[in-house]
Amino acid sequence: MNITRICAVYFSPTGNNRKIARQILDRLAARLGAPKKLIDITLPKSREGRYEFEPSDLAIFVLPTYAGKLPNKLLPYMQSAFTGNGAPAVALVSFGNRAFENSLAELNATLAKDGFRPVSGGAFAAEHAFSPSIGTGRPNDADKAELDALADATADFIEKWDGSPVTLNVPGDADAPYYVPLGLDGLPKKFLPAKPNTDMSLCTNCKACVKLCPVGSINPDNVAETPGICIKCHACIRLCPFHAKFMDDENFLSHRGMLERDHTEPKPNFWAVAGKG
Repeated sequence: MNITRICAVYFSPTGNNRKIARQILDRLAARLGAPKKLIDITLPKSREGRYEFEPSDLAIFVLPTYAGKLPNKLLPYMQSAFTGNGAPAVALVSFGNRAFENSLAELNATLAKDGFRPVSGGAFAAEHAFSPSIGTGRPNDADKAELDALADATADFIEKWDGSPVTLNVPGDADAPYYVPLGLDGLPKKFLPAKPNTDMSLCTNCKACVKLCPVGSINPDNVAETPGICIKCHACIRLCPFHAKFMDDENFLSHRGMLERDHTEPKPNFWAVAGKG
């Protein structure tokens, strides 16, 4: 199959998925000799667009795993904003060194419903947004080598593919419920209403947090207020230049403590290329 354009779509509040998207996009563009384009859907205004692909395009989607699935506030946009028209697609998710569970299966199914034909996919470990001690340094050099291997296998497949039906088999259940977070005591911890607090002795009112919030929830007139929903992406916490944002919800801290205790051992990545359908 001749590919005439490669696009990488990514949602990346703290930057990990942006790095993954750029790496696989560059590798596939070099292998397939096609022009490339990055599409960032992280911020609210960037999700106002609608995108239609051609059968000769290759679309790469890189999304995070939140509680074992795709972010629920992002899914409606994914289901409505992209029209595949039979274009081949690469489905990629990152996960914070705990488990990707059902996120890759959900992305694979979503892309198929949008009219794409997934030809490869993978789940790659990354540093957890909640704590740099979970998945420290990932994606590392070994992860990047695996990502290159996936890109090369995808290019090999596409170069030989005649466009006949294919099936991408990935683990997980697209319709499964979200993972229930556990605490240090092993019991479920609900922290959906939790929102970041602000140390006003450190805050300079630079409004970086307002600009970085992927759901536009921080009040620009008072950055200590978050009247909108919080998806716990930690963009405002991790990227505040003055380290003024923090979480102090007890249930959240217990869950983070459990992750730091039980999920520091590096988890393996997963990737696969489609077979004939």
